[in-house]
Amino acid sequence: MPVEFVGGLFARNQYSPRQGGSEKLDLEYLRDLARAHEHAGFDRVLIANGGGDPAYLAAYAASQTERLGFMIAHRPALMAPTIAARAYATLDHITGGRIRLHAITGHIAEPEHGETLADKAQRYQRTGEYLDIVRRLWTSDKPFDYAGKFFQLKDASIPLKPLQQPHIPISLGGSSDGAYEVAVHHTDLYALWAEPLADVAERIAKLRRVAESAGVPAPRVSLSARLIIGPTEEIAWQRAHEIVAKLKANHQASAAWKQDRGHAGGALRQQEIAARGDRHDRALYMATSTAIGTGADTTSLVGTPETIVQSLLDYYDIGVTTFLNRGYEPLYDAIDYGRWIISAVREEVRRRDKQKEKAVA
Repeated sequence: MPVEFVGGLFARNQYSPRQGGSEKLDLEYLRDLARAHEHAGFDRVLIANGGGDPAYLAAYAASQTERLGFMIAHRPALMAPTIAARAYATLDHITGGRIRLHAITGHIAEPEHGETLADKAQRYQRTGEYLDIVRRLWTSDKPFDYAGKFFQLKDASIPLKPLQQPHIPISLGGSSDGAYEVAVHHTDLYALWAEPLADVAERIAKLRRVAESAGVPAPRVSLSARLIIGPTEEIAWQRAHEIVAKLKANHQASAAWKQDRGHAGGALRQQEIAARGDRHDRALYMATSTAIGTGADTTSLVGTPETIVQSLLDYYDIGVTTFLNRGYEPLYDAIDYGRWIISAVREEVRRRDKQKEKAVA
C-alpha cells in the first residue's frame, strides 16, 4: 500500500516553549516552508492549533503552492457543525480539494473558549455526533433533522458541497476507548504518536478489533515522529542530545508554559514508556518528549538516513501507512527529509508490494 508523508507548517521555531503565539505572522517564512515541503515530496502538512487560525493559514499556503495538501486541526463543538461544514466545504473549493479535517477532542475542556464539558468520555461522544453531522451535511442532498444528546438540528443543510467526494477526509487521534470508537465510525485515518513497535502493534490490533466489532473497515493509521538525522550514528545522536538540552533550557525558562493542565492519555503512555528507558527498538528516542514534560508528539527517531528509513519501514510492516514527520528546524529538516527519507521509503514500499503481488500470483 502506498505511504503518505505529512510534515508541519508552523510560524515559529520548534525549540520554543508553547506560548500564546502573539508574534506577527511571517508570511514569507510560511510560504517558503510550504514550498519546501511541496518540493521535498510531502503529501500534506499539519497545521496545528495555537498561534494563527489553521484554516486561514491553509488558505494562504494553498495560494502559494500547487499540489501540497493540508491537515487542518479543528476542535469539534467550538463552533456549530453547520458553520464548520460550510466553512470547510468552502475551503475545499478554494484549495482545489487539498484539505483534511483533523479532529482534536483534547484531554481537558477549554473554558477560555467557552467549552465547559469536563468529562472526557462525553467529549468524545460529542465529537462523534459532531463529525456525524458534518459528514451528513457534506453528503446529503436534502435537509435533515438531528436529535442527539449534544446537538439538535432542524432542517440542517449547506448549499455548497465539498470539492472532494464523497466528502473531505477526516482524521483523529487519541488513546481512550472513546477515541477508538469515534475513529472507526467517523474517520479514515487514526493518528498515533511514535511508541515502541510492540506498543504500536498492540494499538493497531485494538483499532481493528473495535472496527470489526462495529462491522466497519478500520481506518488507516498515521504515526508521528520527529526525525533527527546525521551522516553517522554518532553525529545523529550528538545532535539529538543537543536538541534535548536546548528543549530543556527553553521550556524550563518559560514559567507560563509550565502550568499544569493535566495529562492526555498519550502523555501518560509516553511517561510509562520513558520509564522503561530513553531508547527503544532500532532508533526510537523518548528524551525529546520528556525534555518538555511529555504531552505532545515529540518522540523521535534518531540515526543515519538508512537507520531512519528502516525504522519507518518497521512501522509500515505492522500497519502504519502515513508518517507525520517534523523536525526542530522545520525548513531545513523538511529539505533533508525529502532528500534522504521520503523517496527511499516509497521506493522500498513499492518493491515490497511488488514482491507480495508476485507471491500471491
